[in-house]
Amino acid sequence: MVNEVVVRIAAERIMNGRINPKTQEVYRLDDITNPDYRQPVEDYILLNTEGI
Repeated sequence: MVNEVVVRIAAERIMNGRINPKTQEVYRLDDITNPDYRQPVEDYILLNTEGI
């Protein structure tokens, strides 16, 4: 089961160029290796960046 709060936090970190706590580098979509979370994060980003 995917935790929507985790999806939102990860997506917002990616969209805002924030730091990945694990790598101490800018959070990138490629940092998400779990396929159960990758797709929902991609979807969240697409839904929240429409028109940019």
